[in-house]
Order: sequence, then C-alpha cells, then structure tokens
Amino acid sequence: MYSHFFKRLFDFLFAASVIVVFLIPIVVVVLLIKLGSKGPLMFRQVRVGRDLKTFSVYKFRTMTDEKRVVGTKPIIGKAEGVTKIGFYLRRFKIDELPQVINVLNGDMSIVGPRPSIPEQLKNMTVDEKMRYSVRPGLTGLAQINGNIHLQWKERFVYDLEYVKNINFINDMRIIFRTFFIVIHGEEKFLNKPVILKEH
Repeated sequence: MYSHFFKRLFDFLFAASVIVVFLIPIVVVVLLIKLGSKGPLMFRQVRVGRDLKTFSVYKFRTMTDEKRVVGTKPIIGKAEGVTKIGFYLRRFKIDELPQVINVLNGDMSIVGPRPSIPEQLKNMTVDEKMRYSVRPGLTGLAQINGNIHLQWKERFVYDLEYVKNINFINDMRIIFRTFFIVIHGEEKFLNKPVILKEH
C-alpha cells in the first residue's frame, strides 16, 4: 500500500514543504550563483527514470560554463571547473534542491536509487536494471552508505536492496541519515551501514 499510493503522496507533500520552507534561502542561492560566475542558473541533464523512461533532471549550476565532456566519474571537492559557491552547494547538497520540481512532476521520489545517465545502461546487467522499477530519488540507500566513495557496482547492490524493501520506516531512516550526512559529510559515515527493515 505504501509503495503504490502513500509514497507518492508523501513525496508530493514533502517536496511542496521544502519549497515553502527554503524559499528565502533558495533566492539567496540564486543571487550568489548569478553574481559569482557567468552561465545559466540551472544545470539540466537527461537521466533515466522509472521503467527506463528518460527525463530532464535539474540542479543549481556549480561549475563554470566552459564546455566539458560529461563522464561517469563523480566530481569530488574542489575539482577543476567547480565555482567557489559551487563547492559549498555541492558539499551541502544544495545543488540538488531544484529536483523537488522533478518530485512534484512525478519523475522522481524523495527516496530511491539516484537517476543515472543513459550511457550507464549498456554496462548494467538485467538484474541491476531492476533499480528502474521504481522512481529514482533525491537520496537513497547507496547515498547514505558511501555514495561517491563506492564503485558503481556497489551502489547498484544497495539500490536493489532498497527496491526489495520499500516501506515508510526505511524511507524515514534514509531521510534522517541524509540530514546527518549533509551536516557532517559523507566521510563520517563510511563503514557504518544502514540495515533496512525487511517486509
């Protein structure tokens, strides 16, 4: 019942609340981005969602407007091209805030496997593609268990574990862990796995 109905209701209410609560900080972030460097306000990228359907995901721009090849390796810390304000937006996951629009639109959920780029599909097994049986999330089990410090195959294992154990309690545990990670950093929680409650 939760995964088929209440999860979507929870997503909508949570996303709407985030917009209301963080409206003023969002305006400040917008001004800092526009004043800090040239380029668009948002970074837009095609990602793969539920049932392998593609959609456009949105983030606050954290890098310069120079053209670069988009790869599958994560951009960590003060990597080349990351703006001064962009470093802090990435560190505290503020760059992901625009994705609440994706949640309101129904493309994403608050909790779920992170949406991947289409190029990753060719290297995934049939079992790993089961992660696309649910809506991708703003945060997920892989993100609270190492995230960018994990290999992709390790992340997929966490994604599949989540898909098999979707319930309200697990979503709440992931959300609360995410808040602590945003404050303290991912490194503080390495090798401290969250075990999901099975159905």
